[in-house]
Amino acid sequence: MSRIGKLPITIPAGVTVTYNDNVVSVKGAKGEMSQAINPSILVNISGSEIVFEIDETADLDAKQKQAYHGLYRSLVHNMVVGVSEGYKKTLELVGVGFRASNQGNLIELSLGFTHSIFIQLPAEIKVETKSERNQNPLIILESCDKQLLGQVCAKIRSFRKPEPYKGKGVLFAGEIIRRKSGKSAGAK
Repeated sequence: MSRIGKLPITIPAGVTVTYNDNVVSVKGAKGEMSQAINPSILVNISGSEIVFEIDETADLDAKQKQAYHGLYRSLVHNMVVGVSEGYKKTLELVGVGFRASNQGNLIELSLGFTHSIFIQLPAEIKVETKSERNQNPLIILESCDKQLLGQVCAKIRSFRKPEPYKGKGVLFAGEIIRRKSGKSAGAK
């Protein structure tokens, strides 16, 4: 049995959870999300708790059922936290002349290339850019969908990954890059 799958999910105040036709729908202050659940997993919503159980009569092998058990519990937990509190990630642009600006959900990045990079973000993501004097520019992304937020952050980061020699690139706020020494002078 999955250790994570056994844990019940507590439903906070202001969040409603429904389960119909193998689809869990979660609605809260920050938004609404839904997730399809494999029929081998049973979902019991009682009071302010959601409990996931394995259907022993389903014709999947035991390992696959256990994997689904933990997976769907984690996905639904992320949805409950997302619609109640939301998720937030901050990206930092480290490098001379690196800039970021936004107009609505359109981000313009200057990352040392000959051209600017424009990214249209999904409507579910709220974006804010900060550029203060003598500090690295920041991109602050907020969403109720943890998966989508991580995917967008990875896409932005892929334009200029942090490199270990000068430490330049797009990195998460607080991330520490392991630095390498450059080539040493030739020994005679």
